[in-house]
Amino acid sequence: MRSLNIPWKAAHWPDGWTVSVALIALVMLLPVAIILASLFTNSSDAWGHLAATVLPEYVRNSLVLMVGVGLGVLAIGVSTAWLVSTCQFWGRRWFEWLLLLPLAAPAYILAYVYTDTLEYFGPVQTALRGLFSWQRATDYWFPNIRSVGGAILLFSLTLYPYVYLLARVAFLEQSTATLEASRSLGCGPWRSFRAVALPLARPAIAAGTALALMETLNDFGTVAYFSVPTFTTGIYRTWFGMGDRPAAVQLSAVLLLFIFALVVLEQRSRRQARYYQGMGRSVSQARHELRGLRAVGAWLACAAPVLLGLVIPTGLLLAMTVRNAEATLNGDFVVLGFNSLVLAVLAAVLAVLLALVMAYGLRLNGTSFLRMTVQGANLGYAVPGAVIAVGTLIPLAGFDNAIDAWMRQTFGFSTGLLLSGTIIALLFAYLVRFLAVSFGAIEAGLGKIKPSIDDAARSLGQTPNQTLMKVHRPLLGSSLLTAAMLVFVDVMKELPATLIVRPFNFDTLAVRVYQYAADERLIEASAPALAIVVVGLLPVLWLSRQIANEGNP
Repeated sequence: MRSLNIPWKAAHWPDGWTVSVALIALVMLLPVAIILASLFTNSSDAWGHLAATVLPEYVRNSLVLMVGVGLGVLAIGVSTAWLVSTCQFWGRRWFEWLLLLPLAAPAYILAYVYTDTLEYFGPVQTALRGLFSWQRATDYWFPNIRSVGGAILLFSLTLYPYVYLLARVAFLEQSTATLEASRSLGCGPWRSFRAVALPLARPAIAAGTALALMETLNDFGTVAYFSVPTFTTGIYRTWFGMGDRPAAVQLSAVLLLFIFALVVLEQRSRRQARYYQGMGRSVSQARHELRGLRAVGAWLACAAPVLLGLVIPTGLLLAMTVRNAEATLNGDFVVLGFNSLVLAVLAAVLAVLLALVMAYGLRLNGTSFLRMTVQGANLGYAVPGAVIAVGTLIPLAGFDNAIDAWMRQTFGFSTGLLLSGTIIALLFAYLVRFLAVSFGAIEAGLGKIKPSIDDAARSLGQTPNQTLMKVHRPLLGSSLLTAAMLVFVDVMKELPATLIVRPFNFDTLAVRVYQYAADERLIEASAPALAIVVVGLLPVLWLSRQIANEGNP
């Protein structure tokens, strides 16, 4: 999208839109910059102790989770995408959009539900003991869901849609002529998939896997509940348990290096895997007809992640909520829902406004410096919420302390905390974390508007502000709504940043679900958890139905 050479800009001074974009981007970069700067500061005594004792465990567990989840999302996402894109079997059209739905359920909610169902006194093991007359736990073996392996399984069930979505789009865009050429050379369906289709889809698969791994490193609720020490649990315990802010900041910096390394590897993987193909028919027009056991196997392969990742846990939550309605659907639930709703609405509105300013400012003046700062500001979505929370509290606390010291010295009274521990701080953390989501949706919408429309508005004497409000805003209606909806749902589900930055005695649905689960009060947690899943289904259903309408013969 080209920059518009408009006559409203001053000859030597940047216009207001350019200044606004740069200012917003630099402010959004502040938390990440502060965390990175801690790498060059002196280490505290506690940091030396952490580095010698628990840091290797954090690194090891994080690497194990990344490898396990990476393999899991690849196995589920790629296989199901290939089946619904290139094969014909009963239920395929339903699975095209059903396979996206587990993305609505956060992994920490699945952790609470499956732990309650699969633990020793849960219904599954109780039924097995009654069926086989087992008396003690030593009479049989049952896998422990509260383990690294259990966390990998749950992450895979909730994060594979990232890979599935991008892989399916890549498979649908592949030319049929390319695959038919491989078949003419004697390759069967499996060999064509392995030798031709999979390499062609590699960049999309790598991008989806990277997104899933970033979400894995961001998780706090699942690993904390399963007692798996990772960077996010270490940051929280160091800050609140030990009260050592410098050590928590440096832990955050190490985790940030993990994220940056992951981003670089994903980009290099895609850059080194460039494949070109002809503009043939969509592969979906030449599906392989599956019959008998193959059709049954394909159906089970697609149904299993949907059932395990959404249907079963949602059904269990609904049953617990209905059976215990007096204990779950009470006044406390209403207050929690209101708090979450207010935060999500405010964050969505602010994120859309800021993203609109940034995207339109880039459209007017897309200089290299401006694009670089905006790209840096959009890195927040790749940064774990715990890291952003730490990077948010440090500058706000410094500002509060400076104002308080000046007021004491000048007027003789204390102002206390003006920003730290307030809704403002929490909203700022949300904006740093999710601004990239709204920016991507709005920039894509602006990219569909031809620059000639701006030229026509300019020729009619319209200023940039008038062009935005009278011309672009009506055309961006669906993009603005999509951006707001995505940010709204992300804020409803966000746990680590909310847990660290929230005001005192201010809880949300996500925080209360975590607190109830930590106290083994899963019945009380059922209604808030169910509300989060239901809200998360809204954008996923919309997206899945859009996908289902594409690529069908």
